[in-house]
Amino acid sequence: MTELSARPAFSLSSTAQSGAANYPGLDDWRDLPVSQQPSWQDKDVFDASVKELSILPPLVFAGEVDILRERLAAAAQGKAFLLQGGDCAETFDAATADKISARVKTILQMAVVLTYGAAMPVIKMGRMAGQFAKPRSSNDETRDGVTLPAYRGDIVNGYDFTPESRGHDAARMLKAYHTSASTLNLIRAFTQGGFADLRLVHHWNKGFTENPAHARYESLARDIDRAIQFMASCGADFEALKRVEFFASHEALLLDYERALTRIDSRTGFPYDTSAHFLWIGERTRGLDDAHVDFLSRVRNPIGVKLGPSTTGDDALRLIDKLDPEREPGRLTFITRMGAGNIREKLPAVVEKVTASGAQVLWVTDPMHGNTVTSPNGYKTRNFDDVIDEVRGFFEVHHALGTVPGGLHVEMTGDDVAECLGGADPVDQEAFLDRYESVCDPRLNHMQSLEMAFLVAGALAKN
Repeated sequence: MTELSARPAFSLSSTAQSGAANYPGLDDWRDLPVSQQPSWQDKDVFDASVKELSILPPLVFAGEVDILRERLAAAAQGKAFLLQGGDCAETFDAATADKISARVKTILQMAVVLTYGAAMPVIKMGRMAGQFAKPRSSNDETRDGVTLPAYRGDIVNGYDFTPESRGHDAARMLKAYHTSASTLNLIRAFTQGGFADLRLVHHWNKGFTENPAHARYESLARDIDRAIQFMASCGADFEALKRVEFFASHEALLLDYERALTRIDSRTGFPYDTSAHFLWIGERTRGLDDAHVDFLSRVRNPIGVKLGPSTTGDDALRLIDKLDPEREPGRLTFITRMGAGNIREKLPAVVEKVTASGAQVLWVTDPMHGNTVTSPNGYKTRNFDDVIDEVRGFFEVHHALGTVPGGLHVEMTGDDVAECLGGADPVDQEAFLDRYESVCDPRLNHMQSLEMAFLVAGALAKN
């Protein structure tokens, strides 16, 4: 892998670590090659921010993380299915009750359809409450002859193209923490307080199928309706179906933030990164001897790794040895992002090599990142048909090899944006002029997300 490397101008000093987790090896990453990190502009602000982060309450708890590991172990064995969805890059301004509820609502709607199609539990996980940092292909951005630092997500700098906005401000890590905390509070209220009631969520999906563009999915929706009515007539405990488990995840890109939020579990004495239940390493930062892999190898969270089309079977085995040396069920997830044109050719050799080794990882498809193109009118976009084709290819490969296609990782929103082309109720490039809202990568909108769920449910039902 080749990319630009950005080392911090300075890093956490030993004197600033009071209150942070103290555990052998947790700081070894500081002496390793590291990329995609900010160059913080004020050391005093950085030290103060990290010191405060290191003593703030955890955002998630070790017991919740352990439950997720059990759920992911079941998915790796074909006894559950992972649905992971949310924004490409969260922003502070978009952390409103309406936008958070719309995102959660869409994930719950998708999960109901997938649960019926798969005839198994669906693990619900948001790219939420922490997805504030983004890798960039260039450290700088130039507009009209003016060059400024690239936007690296709200946790680092602002999107506005001004020197003040684009400076790397470590105080933003505290803003990210508090925004994540309020987001998680709202998610817990939604998923435990009746908002997630199975009957209510299914009723929302009826509006989707009433759209003439989605009429072909009406049969499946009717089947789900009959199943719910049957459960009710049998006296099913719908009180228990008013609440769902919902887990938070993000790319563990900003290591200063992740390290400061690492805590030692009082039950076990092991370190947990309490910024999220599930963390993943991106395609750009998965160098075996680099900082991101080393740090995440030392925390007890379930870990994901994005695998692009250049990944070999040997690459995958070395990552397993580093991140999951004990071959612990539920520990490691491989999220493949190879593109519709590569998935059927590139994925089989990797899956075969891993399977032959005896390792049991969870295989998940990310059909978004390998299918990014530029529209004729200049917008970064994805074609819905390409996204769906990569999902189909993912299922075809695993079906042919007799392995488990265990999950779906998708960039989506609950809003009526126009960022990805196509779908049954198609979005065209002219709609981008009024409804393109993403600050980074294009997302599926609400209707496209539900359409994907119905299509994947069909593939799961066939399996």
